[in-house]
Formats: sequence, C-alpha cells, structure tokens
Amino acid sequence: MIDTDEGDDRMIDTDELKEILRLHQLWVEDDEQGQKADLNGANLNGANLSGADLSRAYLSGANLSGANLRWTNLKGASLSKANLSGANLSRANLYEAYLDEANLSKANLSKANLKRTYLRGADLSETDLSEADLSKANLRSANLYGANLRWANLNGAKINTCTKRDDPFQNCEMVE
Repeated sequence: MIDTDEGDDRMIDTDELKEILRLHQLWVEDDEQGQKADLNGANLNGANLSGADLSRAYLSGANLSGANLRWTNLKGASLSKANLSGANLSRANLYEAYLDEANLSKANLSKANLKRTYLRGADLSETDLSEADLSKANLRSANLYGANLRWANLNGAKINTCTKRDDPFQNCEMVE
C-alpha cells in the first residue's frame, strides 16, 4: 500500500496507482475517458514506476524517494518541491519538467533528458548526472555539491551560485 504524507489521509494502494496510470495514459492519448494524474503530495516512496508515462502529471510535493523511475516519461510534469532523493531516474525523459526546489540529492539521473527543465533551487548534491542532457535547463541557485556531471551537456544552461565540490564541470559541454 502506498499512502500519502502525514497531512493527507488519502491512501493509494497498488491497484489504485495502476488505475491512475491507466487513466493518465488515456488522457495523454486524448481519450475522453482519460484523466490527468494528480499525485500531488502522494507518498510513493520506493514505488516502481519504471517505464511509466507520467507526462504532464501533477507530482508537486510528492515523496518519490528511492523510487524506480528508470525510462519514465515525465515530460512537462510538475515535480516542484518533490522529494526524489536516492531515486533512479536514469534515462528518464524530464524535458521541460518543473523541478523547482525539488530534492534530487543522491539520485541517479545518468543519461536522463533534462533539456529545458526547471531546476531553480533544486538540491542536486551528490547526484549522478553523467551523460545527462541539461541543455537550456534552468539551474539557477541549484546545489550541485559533489554532483557527477561527467560528459553532461550543459549547452545554454542557466547556472549561477551553484554549490560545487572539486570540478563538477569536468568534461562537460558548456557553451553560452
């Protein structure tokens, strides 16, 4: 059973989550029977959502710590203030997703598509961003302390006041 955080008494069991994903897929396909996924504030700690299509879904404030989101489509999803610490987002599609003030510490975002993603004030400390595409991403005030950015594409990314250890920009393509 997957329950929402303490302030919310709504419980989401595995079957209900599957139904939310099914209805969301119909919504993505413009089926009138579909419904956009609203998982704002939900506790999905450790959930296996690998390969799911959650494009444009509402996940703000959700707890996805330790979740498996490998190959998940989160294009345009709202994940502001979400907890994704320790989550596996390798090869996930986060194109134009909203991750402002999200906690992505120690997450695996290797080879993820973060093109044009909003990461203002996000915690990316000790995050694996190797070979990730961060082109034109907004990383203003993001914490990159100890992040692995080896071979990441930062072409056109907006970066200022990033906290960093050693040289996280080693071997990155960073073109203005």
